Amino acid sequence: MRLLVCYLIAQGLAWLAILFLDVSASLKALAWLLCIGHGAWVLPRHVLLTSDHAFTGLRRDPAGWQLWSEAGGWENIQLRPDSLALPQAVVLRFRLAGQRRVRGLCIASDSLAPDMHRRLRLRLKFSRRRWAAPG
Repeated sequence: MRLLVCYLIAQGLAWLAILFLDVSASLKALAWLLCIGHGAWVLPRHVLLTSDHAFTGLRRDPAGWQLWSEAGGWENIQLRPDSLALPQAVVLRFRLAGQRRVRGLCIASDSLAPDMHRRLRLRLKFSRRRWAAPG
């Protein structure tokens, strides 16, 4: 829920900034359309998790870390060293197996039971070979 509120605040501030820009009306309209397009892409995939491509599960087994999505099932990932494990949120930076693009995933503390979120943070901090490529 906090992630949705933060996104909507950021989107509102972007709309407000566009309103006060000293540019033509057509450029303002284009900027607003880009904001709408960004919302249409980000909300179902990263905030509301309603898209088939949204990652909704995370697990660690002897083979390494994996993420679940309806579209791809369990996919091996390689965690990146710039991942963060904070009390308010876990920010996973990862690469899917066989891809070069680095992606990010935020797991807010209110999205899991407090004990599960704490265990995830501890596992991320102290897991051996957490940066290793998937085998």
